[in-house]
Amino acid sequence: VLRAPSQRQLNVHENVSFSLMQKCGIPVAKFGVATTPEEAYQIAKSLEEELGCQDFVVKAQVLTGGRGKGTWKNGVKGGVKLVLTPEEVKGAASQMLNQTLVTKQTGEKGIVCNQVLICERKYQRNEIFFCIMMEREFNGPVIVYSSFGGMNIEEVAVEHPSAIHKHTVSLDKGLPM
Repeated sequence: VLRAPSQRQLNVHENVSFSLMQKCGIPVAKFGVATTPEEAYQIAKSLEEELGCQDFVVKAQVLTGGRGKGTWKNGVKGGVKLVLTPEEVKGAASQMLNQTLVTKQTGEKGIVCNQVLICERKYQRNEIFFCIMMEREFNGPVIVYSSFGGMNIEEVAVEHPSAIHKHTVSLDKGLPM
């Protein structure tokens, strides 16, 4: 009997990751997800009222790396925007929603953006890159991290390969303690 090869597809948008981390007690920025510019405005308005937030990030929720350096087919640059008012959030969302983002990873075809994440901007002391991904080479999850941050992680991998760290996770034993 021939069986189709198994497929593992665990690609999740950033907002899903935020929700999962929240459920585990990991602090994340306050956020909301919008499918229209008006929803984006309302989310920003509620963050402004609840937190006194005057600094927002609008992020395209598309499954690709390099969003910040991507280009929209409508000519707008960047799938991550730093803005200061709910009105600017609405404007950024209107440039992203239902538009196609092209990055190094998507090729010319690009990916249509149906959702944007709106969150309070946090100022970090330093930036790190961290992800857990399924890796066929190891037949399971691999933790990948770097102290060089995530904005240019592909370039870091080429220019400073020793700065990218990988640790396999045993499906039988779980994470090492």
